[in-house]
Amino acid sequence: MRLVYFGSGPFGLPTLERLMRRHQIELVISQPDRPAGRKRKPQPTPVTRFADDHQLAIVKPEEVNDDEVVESIRSIEADAFVVIAFGQKLSRPLLENTFAINLHASLLPKFRGAAPINWAVLNNEKQTGISVITLADRMDAGEVLGRASTPIDPHETAGELHDRLAIMGQDVVLDTLERHQAGTLEPEMQDENLATQAPKLSRADGIVNFDQPATEVRARIHGLTPWPGCTVVLEGTALKLLRVREHETEHAGASPGEILVDGSVACADGSVQLLSVQPAGGKTMTFAAYCNGHHVTPGMRILSP
Repeated sequence: MRLVYFGSGPFGLPTLERLMRRHQIELVISQPDRPAGRKRKPQPTPVTRFADDHQLAIVKPEEVNDDEVVESIRSIEADAFVVIAFGQKLSRPLLENTFAINLHASLLPKFRGAAPINWAVLNNEKQTGISVITLADRMDAGEVLGRASTPIDPHETAGELHDRLAIMGQDVVLDTLERHQAGTLEPEMQDENLATQAPKLSRADGIVNFDQPATEVRARIHGLTPWPGCTVVLEGTALKLLRVREHETEHAGASPGEILVDGSVACADGSVQLLSVQPAGGKTMTFAAYCNGHHVTPGMRILSP
């Protein structure tokens, strides 16, 4: 098939690579280079870098729905559009009479929105997955053309789940295109009564409250790793918590956030063992190594910033 691929983030890269081997990528559309890093130098999107590395034709419009851009894309007369983590909504004139699909990182209608992977972990879901849908006027509300599910490991961070789902997505997208060619697709309407939202996260969300059960504390920390991360303060020093292990251990007399004799941190119910942390401006390390270097002892408390 002759395809136009719309994407910016890394989530779609495994699928793009597979599509490139199985079909003809006529054009890649990505977001413009944006300032990033301390020096605020313009940086290409992961998809732009991939396209450049593989000599794929690419354009990076500020507004994909501008008349000239729409005319240029439609002049290709592609067999299908594939949209994954693009970042702009496609207009009706652009989509008219074209088979267009979107890969979304949830089992729709659950977790419509910009951060479905994070919210699945934050909500302590037991399973999630990916859905291939048609494009609709409302966000992530299209008909479901294919899906795959997977359990969420309690030790898994949102970043790790992101990478697993990205790999899972390629098979479902390829299968959907094949079934479209064969005329065997059976679109499934989403149940609006079951729809939930997964709004975009910000740095302000990067907090954790130990005055919660250990299960919720663990889900909070893992759901916000690697970004924005949960920042706490220990003895006046900012520390980002990246990975923990949940314990059911009772801790009579200890306050939430207090470091216990076994090195775990008391929660409202149970405790969490801090496994991986990152000091401000420093590298990721084990919490045990951090304690050794900063003379952390039982009885100290971890506070919200």
